Amino acid sequence: MADSEFLSTRQAALRLGVSLGTVQNMVESGALEAWKTSGGHRRIPAASVEVLLARRRNLTPSTQEPGSPLDILITEDDPTVQMLYQLTMEGWNLPLKLRLVDNGFDGLLQVGQRIPDILIADLMMPGMDGFEMIRNLRAKPELSRMDIIVVSAIDADEIKARGLPPDITIFGKPIPFAEIKGFLLGRMAARQRP
Repeated sequence: MADSEFLSTRQAALRLGVSLGTVQNMVESGALEAWKTSGGHRRIPAASVEVLLARRRNLTPSTQEPGSPLDILITEDDPTVQMLYQLTMEGWNLPLKLRLVDNGFDGLLQVGQRIPDILIADLMMPGMDGFEMIRNLRAKPELSRMDIIVVSAIDADEIKARGLPPDITIFGKPIPFAEIKGFLLGRMAARQRP
């Protein structure tokens, strides 16, 4: 096979618009096919990258369908906090579809599989943290309609100093469920407008 049929990790990262570490994680998890040269360098089939890009282009947020549940992805590494989100939000009896993951890399994979209407993200997580995940997501114009809410114990000034995009809604911990519920109700009302 010709060399042009394979990409280096750096070339794959540029084509996908993600960091080198993200591509390495994608290879390790099996999201991208790859093999190693005798020198230990990864080679990724260009076709594997193109399949991932095509899948991403064909995805649309579920906001196109007014009657469908609001798709919410939550990235939170603490299992107790995950359970708190799930029990509280299910108790609201709203048309919600919840997905929970415990790190930023899995968050990116979930968005790649299906773009949520709203992402609720912790910032301090193992592996890929919320800062890197959000910067990766906001670098992609096709994801601009996805709302992102940050819920973190990190001080708001420190969050701003570390550089999150300006369109992110930031809440402190403990989780402000009343504010989150209000945000979701506002989003649902906006979907009903013609």
